[in-house]
Amino acid sequence: MNSSVKQVFSSRIIGLVIAVMAIALSSWYYTRPKPLLVDLVTITTGDVESTIVNTRAGTIKSCQRSNLAPIAGGQIAKIWIKEGDHVQKGQLLLELWNHDVQAQRELAQRQLVMAQERRRETCILAENARREYLRTQQLVEDGFVSSQRADDAHANARSRQASCEAVTTDIQRAEAQIRVAQAGIERTVITAPFSGVIGKISGELGEFTTPSPPGIPTPATIDLIDDRCLYVTAPMDEVDAPKIQVGQEARITLDAMPNKVFPGKIRRIAPYVTEIEKQARTVDIEVDFLHIPEDTLLVGYSADVEVILDRRSHVLRIPTQAIRQNHKVWVVDAGDKLVEQQLEAGLSNWSFTEVRRGLQAGDRVLVSFDQDGIKTGVAVQSKAPSP
Repeated sequence: MNSSVKQVFSSRIIGLVIAVMAIALSSWYYTRPKPLLVDLVTITTGDVESTIVNTRAGTIKSCQRSNLAPIAGGQIAKIWIKEGDHVQKGQLLLELWNHDVQAQRELAQRQLVMAQERRRETCILAENARREYLRTQQLVEDGFVSSQRADDAHANARSRQASCEAVTTDIQRAEAQIRVAQAGIERTVITAPFSGVIGKISGELGEFTTPSPPGIPTPATIDLIDDRCLYVTAPMDEVDAPKIQVGQEARITLDAMPNKVFPGKIRRIAPYVTEIEKQARTVDIEVDFLHIPEDTLLVGYSADVEVILDRRSHVLRIPTQAIRQNHKVWVVDAGDKLVEQQLEAGLSNWSFTEVRRGLQAGDRVLVSFDQDGIKTGVAVQSKAPSP
């Protein structure tokens, strides 16, 4: 066999081997087990907080809210406001029919004017009588008139002074009558005890209103709300109550504004436990808004409060759902295979857990375990790019 034949034969052998290897490689590629598609997350740094939330929905309340009604009963004569109006402290809101007490006040005022005129007259006469007595007394000492004349002048001066003092008493009585009449008028009107917004008016012109008898509450005539000062009251589980302190930070969320979070601060913790049911005991807390919200908040909105007990800033953290029993996690190694890793956890909440030891920034961990085939050594692939 010459060299050319050998060369051709050799080339065919090499080609055949390459073809067999290609077929084997292709067969392995298409029959190899595919990696499991799983949910992975990359470990990063961030903030971790320990928080507690209310057990039932809280409520926005006003720092001042008064259900106003006249002290005395009567017919509604004037309503100076309407629902939704903003009023100032001392502003007249409602007035009952009170012409009789207004007439009494006017009469007392006229009596006061008359008493003041009489006092001016009688006191002037009393002063003149006093001066006349002093002149007469001087004449007695000089021997020009008898002492009887001086006694008469003295008696007249004292009489005039008594009349002046009596009229002063009449003035005081008239002033007291004016105060009595004014008090009667105030019993028939409602004025704003503080600035705020009118929530509800129960009553119409011409209707009669009566004060509440003892032990029998009746609807208030006017509901006045101070809408410039709002806070949230929320029930917390009795188990969590010892962890809460006045001054702690909190976050307030509203069902009416689901995309907004309002910072707050604990201002009061109830000194008693509210027992609605045997297994539902709560402690009410009050939370102030740290800043006056720019949004219009209505008293009565439902609200939730998340109290921040502790916070770790810029720490390594892992999604809490990625942690298995006994603080173990599935970590993806360099070969994209699952490896079980022991974790030392720190501060934790429903979203994130602080990593103290066991993981490093950049590690990829499994966050869901509800698939078949999850075990050590299995090849995995992320369903979506890691954040």
